[in-house]
Amino acid sequence: MSAVSDRLPTFPWDKLEPFKATARAHPEGIVDLSVGTPVDPVPELIQKALVAAADSPGYPTVWGTPELRDALTGWCERRLGARGLTHRNVLPVVGSKELVAWLPTQLGLGPGTATSKDVVAYPRLAYPTYEVGARLARADHVSYEDPTELDPTGLKLLWLNSPSNPTGRVLSQDDLTRIVAWAREHGILVFSDECYLELGWEADPVSVLHPDVCGGSYEGLVSVHSLSKRSNLAGYRAAFLAGDEAVLGDLLQIRKHGGMMTPAPTQAAVVAALGDDTHVREQRERYAARRTALREALLRHGFRIEHSEASLYLWATRDESCWDTVAHLAELGILVAPGDFYGPAGERFVRVALTATDERVQAAVGRL
Repeated sequence: MSAVSDRLPTFPWDKLEPFKATARAHPEGIVDLSVGTPVDPVPELIQKALVAAADSPGYPTVWGTPELRDALTGWCERRLGARGLTHRNVLPVVGSKELVAWLPTQLGLGPGTATSKDVVAYPRLAYPTYEVGARLARADHVSYEDPTELDPTGLKLLWLNSPSNPTGRVLSQDDLTRIVAWAREHGILVFSDECYLELGWEADPVSVLHPDVCGGSYEGLVSVHSLSKRSNLAGYRAAFLAGDEAVLGDLLQIRKHGGMMTPAPTQAAVVAALGDDTHVREQRERYAARRTALREALLRHGFRIEHSEASLYLWATRDESCWDTVAHLAELGILVAPGDFYGPAGERFVRVALTATDERVQAAVGRL
């Protein structure tokens, strides 16, 4: 068996440690805008649901409680415009990163044969775990600007990500419809990472499950959703899939064997979270205010911002090496993520997260 270092890239965040030390040395402390981890409180109604389910001595089921599946299908119909979903069209998962990293393996992808490789495709600028998932399965991987320009030979799994991490780019309904039609024509399974779908600012993100995109059929389509950002539940590891019941049925069986169970208290918390829209609106307002303040400060400081019409990030550049920008901001006590973490195309950009307290965001604005 090959060494881990041969199979996986260097964990990118380790490269930021020297710059984090510089930022921490700032007299007024670090403003960490590098990682998109929530900092605001978990809404009280969700905490209460978790506590009420704390006495859960037995094993939970991988598929989740009927109440959870009702909550998942109801939210998809209400928020995504999906129609005719049953419990077979949804599946809870233990956080979306676990799903992304292990999906190619769970789908049975691998190196293929000398003449027929299994290929995983993902956006040219993308969350690094898409590539990691392909590497863990020993499948080939390829990035794209437009997936319909790819050679479909051997392409088994196509990742979409709208709104995008890191760029905040949103694919239009027409683009999604075109991509879905192309993938179906070539028998390619589409997984659409829509974890930032409720955080559109200058665009209204659309799901691949919307009937105008999928034509009312979920065949070959699965959307991925997370409660980490919209409900501040990153610590709860709460996410779910929705779409093609045949694909989700196979994954359910595999995940049963693997013991991939969402804890029972988390399942109860998800039911409460998906049943309440008020806390989502309140959290959006917090992020909108932080986004406006940081965006204006970066522009005044000489940055240019591209895309960023949705998600929890600003995709910003000073038209220099991303590492020079990281170093410059670290001297101001501000830590951001270098764009090349997300692919070579990001080498002149940085990703600025909105996930800091109001006080820390104002500190960054003042320093800029």
